Amino acid sequence: MAPSLPASVDETVALLQRGDYVTDRALATALFLALKLGRPLFLEGEAGVGKTEIAKVLSKTLGRKLLRLQCYEGLDVSSAVYEWNYARQMIEIRLAEAAGDTDRGALASDIFADRFLIRRPLLQALEPQADGPPVLLIDELDRTDEPFEAYLLEILSDFQVTIPELGTIAAERPPIVIVTSNRTREIHDALKRRCFYHWVDYPAPERELAILKVKAPGADDRLARQMVQFVQRLRGMDLFKAPGVAETIDWAHALTQLDRMELTPGLIDDTLGTLLKYQDDIGRIRGSEAARLLAEVQDEIAAAARG
Repeated sequence: MAPSLPASVDETVALLQRGDYVTDRALATALFLALKLGRPLFLEGEAGVGKTEIAKVLSKTLGRKLLRLQCYEGLDVSSAVYEWNYARQMIEIRLAEAAGDTDRGALASDIFADRFLIRRPLLQALEPQADGPPVLLIDELDRTDEPFEAYLLEILSDFQVTIPELGTIAAERPPIVIVTSNRTREIHDALKRRCFYHWVDYPAPERELAILKVKAPGADDRLARQMVQFVQRLRGMDLFKAPGVAETIDWAHALTQLDRMELTPGLIDDTLGTLLKYQDDIGRIRGSEAARLLAEVQDEIAAAARG
């Protein structure tokens, strides 16, 4: 039997912790309310801060099927909701013609039957599942076009879709919906009104350190603290793309594989590509700037140790 939904914010925090997700109370509260009231949760924030991971953790800890719709420019109904299996329909038509069946009305009704329908993630999310309503992840909605965003309004408000040949298909029980956006463009207010909203920010140093202890337990404690403080300083600079939590975790794994216990200017220069993904950013930080930031980090950690 699948686990039940959390009954409080504290239980929501515990649920996420069971999935190795270190959350703050504000995010846990938004998630609890979305689950309790059956509303989609719209998560917005920079890339790499853990928005998509929320849906994965919910699927794992609640024992629900995860249906992921990865958004992109040009995404349409046939890729996101449904399409007809035209090859099988043509075969059905040819077989009917060979059998001498000329009743066009009956044939039209037959080829638009349910067995010829190819279900995409949004339609699958409305269908009953053995383990309960699935987790529907609509990932990076800001990458789609506005017409598709408008199409989602019926799904997110009434949890139903209309197929002209079959009619309206509605969910018996609404799926758990997580919508994410990296804010490369603004999402229309009409869609946001149908969701609970939460901005997922970069974590504070202590929470990021706790995340590293969970996601990269092999990293030395001193090294982990140096990495977190260094990344926090990078985020305060005018970079094209600041490193997210995902990059901090990758860096921790990389330095662990290199069997390093402490940051050095040379080590930072050699591994900056794990943190920064644009050459202009790497060129700006590498060398004297990296050494300066590391010196600040070491001074801060030493001051904290002295009390």
